[in-house]
Amino acid sequence: MATMEQSRSEYTYGLTEDQLAIREHVREVTRRYIEPRAAEIDERAEFPQDIRELLAEKDIFALPFREEHGGTGTGTTALLIAIEEMAKACGTSALMLAVQELGALPIKLAGTEAQQQQYLPRLASGEWLAAYGLTEPESGSDSASMRTTARLEGDEWVLNGSKRFITNGGVADVYVIFAKTDPDAGHRGISAFIVEATAPGFSVGKLEHKMGIRGSTTAELHFDDCRVPADAILGEPGSGFPLAMQVLDRSRPGIAAQALGHAQGALDYAGRYLLQREQFGKPLARQQGLQFMLADMQVKCTAGRELLYKVGWMIDTGAPREELTSYSAMAKLFCSDMAMEVTTDAVQLLGGYGYVSEYPVERLMRDTKITQIYEGTNQVQRIVISRLLLAELERSLEA
Repeated sequence: MATMEQSRSEYTYGLTEDQLAIREHVREVTRRYIEPRAAEIDERAEFPQDIRELLAEKDIFALPFREEHGGTGTGTTALLIAIEEMAKACGTSALMLAVQELGALPIKLAGTEAQQQQYLPRLASGEWLAAYGLTEPESGSDSASMRTTARLEGDEWVLNGSKRFITNGGVADVYVIFAKTDPDAGHRGISAFIVEATAPGFSVGKLEHKMGIRGSTTAELHFDDCRVPADAILGEPGSGFPLAMQVLDRSRPGIAAQALGHAQGALDYAGRYLLQREQFGKPLARQQGLQFMLADMQVKCTAGRELLYKVGWMIDTGAPREELTSYSAMAKLFCSDMAMEVTTDAVQLLGGYGYVSEYPVERLMRDTKITQIYEGTNQVQRIVISRLLLAELERSLEA
C-alpha cells in the first residue's frame, strides 16, 4: 500500500515560499521517520523519546517561536501546517508540537522579558518540553470552580491542589499552572504560575490509559505545599483567567490542525486502498457509491483547511480579539467534527480491514475522538460561537 506521501497536485492556499518549504520539510520528516513508527507508538503506548529528539534535531519545535527566542519566526500558519502534516500519520507526534505551543503561549503572552529569556529558548530548541495545567478533577469547562490555590509566603508562592488530564504530564520540564490566589473571587481570583518539574512539593500522579493518542502522556499533577519563587507568577494576581482564554484562542487551531491531518491521512489511505482493491471484477474505486463517499470526504477536508488557514492568517496578522475567538472556536468545532466523520467513513471504506490494527485508519479514528473533547469540548465551542453571534446581532439592532 502506498505511503502518506502526496501524489496529486495541491492548491497552495496562497501560502508563502517559507510556508510551502516548511510543509515539504515536515512532510518529508514525517514520511521518513514518523510514519514508520506510528503503529508501534500506538501499540506500546509509550512516550516516543526518539520522536522528541527528532523534532528538536529537525528544528520543528522551533516553529512556534520568534527568532529572538531561538525559533524560526515563521508564524502560526506555518505551525498549523506542520501539525497537520504530522497528524496525517501519527496523532501522538503532532500533539507533541501542538502542546509545546500550548505550554509556551502563556509565557509568550504574559511573561516578563526575564521569564521569556529563561524558558522560551529551551522550548524552541526542544531541550525542554512544556505543559499547560488548567483542568481539575471537579472543574473541566467550569474553570471558576477550580480548587487549586496559591498563597504568597515571603518570597515564595505555595501551591496546593491537583490537576487532571494534563498532556505531557510526567515528561514536561516546565508547567504553566492556574490556581486561585483569591478563592472567593471566581474568575477574577485565578492566577497563572510557572512551575518547573523539579519544584519541591510537585509530583505526578497516575497516567491515563486512553483510547487514542496513546503515546502521549496524560497525567494527574499534585501540589502539596509546592513552592515556586515569587517571580514565577505570570502577570498580575487575578489575571489568570483572561490569559487562559487568550491562550485557548491561539491553541485551539492546533487541535483543528491535528483533526484535519487525521482526516486527510485517512482519506488518502482509503482512496489508495480502493484503487488497489478489486471486487466484482473492477477496483472498488470504480464503484459509484464509494466515489460519492470519497467526494464528500474530500469536500469536508478542503472546507476545514480553508477555515483553519484563515485562522492562522488572523493570528499572524493580529485580528481583533472577539473575531479571533469566534473563528478559532469554529475551526476547532468544524475540523474535529468533520474529522470524526471522515475517519469513520475511511474505516467503512476498508470494510473488515478498516477495523484491524494492521491498517492505520482505525488508529486515526481513535486519535481523532479526543479532538472533539480537549481544549474545550465542542459543546462549549457552540456556546462561544452562538454568544458572539447573538451579541453582534444585538449590536446591529441597536445601531
